[in-house]
Amino acid sequence: MGSRKKCHTSWEKVQLARHPQRPYTLDYLRILSNDFIELHGDRRFADDEAIITGLATIGGQPFVVIGHQKGKNTKDNLIRNFGMAHPEGYRKALRIMKLAEKFDLPILIFIDTPGAYPGIGAEERGQAEAIARNLFEMSVLATPVIAIVIGEGGSGGALGIGVADKILMLEDSIYSVISPEGCAAILWKDQSAAQSAAKALKITAKDLFGLGIIDEIIPEPFEGAQSDYGVMAKRVEKTVLKNLKELNSIPKEQLVQNRYEKFRKMGVFKENKKKTVRKFKERKR
Repeated sequence: MGSRKKCHTSWEKVQLARHPQRPYTLDYLRILSNDFIELHGDRRFADDEAIITGLATIGGQPFVVIGHQKGKNTKDNLIRNFGMAHPEGYRKALRIMKLAEKFDLPILIFIDTPGAYPGIGAEERGQAEAIARNLFEMSVLATPVIAIVIGEGGSGGALGIGVADKILMLEDSIYSVISPEGCAAILWKDQSAAQSAAKALKITAKDLFGLGIIDEIIPEPFEGAQSDYGVMAKRVEKTVLKNLKELNSIPKEQLVQNRYEKFRKMGVFKENKKKTVRKFKERKR
């Protein structure tokens, strides 16, 4: 299908994850659900259109849906703030998550953002607090939570709605603590080193699956998700319903405990103590 070779390098994955024709949250919902009802506002300040929330039936299963939303053109991107949420977006998401918990509905999350919006207004209204509050509250939600990285998973902007029982990634998506350009600017003082940074950051689905950060990779069509929305949506639906069936078999108290342990294990590594002591002694000499 087409002439594109299946991309292998981390930088190629970055470019594909940012492809302007890649399907976004609303694209998936238009295909997967014919009864999506959008819910607006954080009940404190405003409605943030960089984050979509609502109710939808997918494969006969009712869900509460939350997701970042980028624009399809310049005008739409200005409205959606390029998928970079303000604090009211995260507070809106939390309000809807609590609604899901109250009515015993599973939560499906679509992650696709360069990061949370770092503007002065967002900081004044408590951007860091809003994200931190979501991390805490999501860790104890007594309902199944499934998150899918469908494009970019950028830093706290992604994690603010990303504490889930199951974390899935599309094959050509990325998930990272910082963008390759940002990492290159900090470590090498040169944004042109972004390709090297992308490789070092281990941001691809394959890398993160190997590290135990994500639970499953959803294959994309040969030319990427943007080449066939329908095929990609059906693969997402099949994977989501399979994972939900597994989560539904777990008692709620155990579900919350498993989620807590899942995130506590991330970043843990073992060190060869004998080798470390030997190196320390050699340095002292």
